[in-house]
Amino acid sequence: MVPSGQLSPAPPGNPPAAPAEIDTVCLGDLASDPGWRRPVLLERDLLVLITGGHGTAELDFRALPARPGTLLRVRAGQVLRCSGPQLDATVVRWDAAALAGLDVDPDAVPARFQLAGEDEDAVINEVSQLAVDCQRHHGVAAARGLLRHQLAVLLLRLSLLPGRPDTATPAEAATFHRLCREVERGYQHTRRVEDYATRLGCSVRTLTRACLSVTGRSAKQVVDDRVALQASRLLAATDEPIARIGRRLGFSEPTNFGRFFTREVGVSPGAFRAAREQPVPGALVRPRPPADAGGGRRGA
Repeated sequence: MVPSGQLSPAPPGNPPAAPAEIDTVCLGDLASDPGWRRPVLLERDLLVLITGGHGTAELDFRALPARPGTLLRVRAGQVLRCSGPQLDATVVRWDAAALAGLDVDPDAVPARFQLAGEDEDAVINEVSQLAVDCQRHHGVAAARGLLRHQLAVLLLRLSLLPGRPDTATPAEAATFHRLCREVERGYQHTRRVEDYATRLGCSVRTLTRACLSVTGRSAKQVVDDRVALQASRLLAATDEPIARIGRRLGFSEPTNFGRFFTREVGVSPGAFRAAREQPVPGALVRPRPPADAGGGRRGA
């Protein structure tokens, strides 16, 4: 007899169930160290709904206040650290393939939103139901469609929450997001704005104007920000040698990487790594473009 609450073993001849594309966990399950002494480099997309306690969530080295009703949208590849007395949350995790074929853009959800009123009630209900169904139907292939559509509805609801309007024109915003996609594909190979302008079929001036309108920073600064951010993530969340991190980011010489990082972040790579177990009082890395922080300015 299988003990209550445990799944029955798979019948003979049937392969084991594949890892869940969508699941829910507690906040503490994200970090092997319960004290969150260093940031965690995340491999899956997340929604984090704070349900108890007050504290701080450091998302890509930005200190964000966290309290009940705070919702964080965390993208795969970002680093996260949470601290605070009895800070607790429900975490929804998913793989990129989970939303394939559905008309939903997870990056339209802001990086942080403080829920209130009817919006808070609706989101809490949907997250709670998703958590119940993930647990109830764990390993059940027939439930995959249910969980996918529940997640899609939740993300669509969050993307429609009211927020601050963007100041960029639609054309500038579109150009900026096209640049961000190209930078995401190519930042390990080139930091030249001219290369991105060629790929996008526009001028450097057009890219710079779009970036200034959306972020207040030039196209060159946007590209360098992305490289500095990835370097910061790897320095803080891994033990990979500094020279190897530099090579991964396109720097042939460690000294060039060191000069770049010090200029962009304000401290050397070694000093940044040495301080990674200390809480971040503010943004150490220059402000990221809205798309990199989770798709918009809303709710920050």
